[in-house]
Amino acid sequence: MNWLTDKIEFPPYHQTSGEGVIAFGGDLSEERLLCAYKNGIFPWFSEGEPIVWYCPLERMVLFPEELRISKSMQKIMNKNDFEITENKAFKAVIFNCKHVVRSDGFGTWITDTMEDAYMRLHEIGVAKSIEVWFQNELVGGLYGIEINNIFCGESMFSTRSNASKLAFIHLVKSAKYKIIDCQMYNEHLASLGAKEIERSRFLKILKEK
Repeated sequence: MNWLTDKIEFPPYHQTSGEGVIAFGGDLSEERLLCAYKNGIFPWFSEGEPIVWYCPLERMVLFPEELRISKSMQKIMNKNDFEITENKAFKAVIFNCKHVVRSDGFGTWITDTMEDAYMRLHEIGVAKSIEVWFQNELVGGLYGIEINNIFCGESMFSTRSNASKLAFIHLVKSAKYKIIDCQMYNEHLASLGAKEIERSRFLKILKEK
């Protein structure tokens, strides 16, 4: 078990557990979070637990050219009923990601400490959000971290059917990123073309400029 010290560093990759855990503890300072993401590591833990840092052996990613848009989704997009913005309501997006009721049971893993940490990253221009609006109401969105030419997705929410998919498709089609990091396997994102690749391949892409 690797417990972090005050020094901003992480253990070598070969010490990662089979579940993808590479370390425990530390803090969510801007310096440590940036160090983590630049090395393919991200935090994932629940309120009242020590911070758990992950670097999965297989990484869920989407290469923009492999994006799949269903015919039904394309029809929704063609109607232009939704407005999509970037970085206009980051605080509201992360709040909704934290509090929205999910069918998979996830959502509460965004702790108060984590929410504050990503707000600070947004203030320095590292954390980004995509917002989806319907009749001036925020109905979906996502947020994540921008590292070089990679977008490391953290969470998404939807209070109206397909709103989170619209946010994700907008992100991919923006042509700003060579890869979208989805972290862990997710059927929702797999339906859009995301797939698992070996960690070594992901880390190689991450290190490219």
